Amino acid sequence: MPVLRNVLIGLITLLYPFAVWLGQAHVEPRVLALLLVAVLALRVKGSGLLAGKGWLLAAGTLLVTVLISNSALPLKLYPVLVNLAMLAVFGWSLRHPPTVIERLARLREPDLPESGVQYTRKVTQVWCGFFVVNGAIALGTALWASPAVWSLYNGLIAYLLMGVLFAIEFCVRWHVKRKHHV
Repeated sequence: MPVLRNVLIGLITLLYPFAVWLGQAHVEPRVLALLLVAVLALRVKGSGLLAGKGWLLAAGTLLVTVLISNSALPLKLYPVLVNLAMLAVFGWSLRHPPTVIERLARLREPDLPESGVQYTRKVTQVWCGFFVVNGAIALGTALWASPAVWSLYNGLIAYLLMGVLFAIEFCVRWHVKRKHHV
């Protein structure tokens, strides 16, 4: 069941910007907020962590704002919230090691050498920078761009940029491992 739940969360998250964009012309924001409720319920049910409660509080605040104002703006701020949450998690791990990327790396290589630890720290810093820039662009599109541009950026371009960053990091990691004979 966790696999099915994760697939469902991924699908809803991917389709969320397009659903908001398409739904704005036909459905009140209050109704669209139900999609956000589905995402929240799935994420919190699966997390079981304290972070899940903070996530629920922040997203729940957006949800209540939508219900009261019947405005689409809080729905458009959800990607900003996601970037802020990821920045907080990755940034926290920089101050309190091991970093998020080091933890992921140790799943495959439990005896990660010091050069690997330093590399994963740099990768975590790069992801923090990505979340700052991506969150700022998501905020800009929510506040000043048309619904179509908001949906295009947050539903496609942001994911493409993440894919490019993953691909670049994979190539750099391969080069670093080769350099350190790992």
